[in-house]
Amino acid sequence: MSVRRGERPARPGTRLSWLLCCSALLSPAAGYVIVSSVSWAVTNEVDEELDGASAEDALPALLEDSGSIWQQSFPASAHKEDAHLPPPAGAARARPPPAPPGMFSYPRESGPRLRPGTARFLAHASAWGCLATVSAHEKIPGLPFGNCLPISDGPLSNSTGTPFFYVTPKDPVVADLMKNPMASLLLPESEGEFCRKNIVDPEDPRCARLTLTGQMIAVSPEEMEFAKQAMFSRHPVMRKWPRQYEWFFMKMKIEHIWLQKWYGGVSDISREEYFKAVPRKA
Repeated sequence: MSVRRGERPARPGTRLSWLLCCSALLSPAAGYVIVSSVSWAVTNEVDEELDGASAEDALPALLEDSGSIWQQSFPASAHKEDAHLPPPAGAARARPPPAPPGMFSYPRESGPRLRPGTARFLAHASAWGCLATVSAHEKIPGLPFGNCLPISDGPLSNSTGTPFFYVTPKDPVVADLMKNPMASLLLPESEGEFCRKNIVDPEDPRCARLTLTGQMIAVSPEEMEFAKQAMFSRHPVMRKWPRQYEWFFMKMKIEHIWLQKWYGGVSDISREEYFKAVPRKA
């Protein structure tokens, strides 16, 4: 650094003081950090709520919307295990929750007297079911094997409780049945309207499910006409299925009936009660 004659060079301490002063003046700018480039409009109603409470207190109340599908499906009032908890801060400003929808108020009667009728209803209302067999395939011999098949227990005006099938020998399930005719048929209520209308998960225990276990046999010539009416009236497209697949009719000779329609275990229904019952909506 050049120094003119007669002038004293600047001390390093002076330069350091000048830099510290400049940094002090600019320090407020260091406090601004861009956290998001997304913005949204805040209405006057939301603005007032935010002014009257902290963010943690106000957000639960602001997010609570009686018209939202989430609150209609799973209202807080339906969870009785939370009833002993104190109300959250800011709850006084929240709108009153709506009445619980049908999924919680629906009368799901499950007395022993009503179970056979529910089982018959599921057997008659179901257009398809999941059939489980003992596999005869060389890669999985003796292991469970399942397939979904169209079924019918009779025309809509005539429920028999006995599921009929229209199958082909080329189906691996049929190959299994040729060696071991025992099978289980699962009929879920999720195919009906209750679970859909009440926004209940198909695997929720409140969606009833019926399991029929028995022997699969070919339909006799005496029952052939009824089997055609049962299957073709519920599944008209079957009439046009390719003939080269050698379709034929089977039915299940039911031995055991199991019904689950609520939380907990399953109910064992006798064959006598099952076939004597009148289909009753679950």
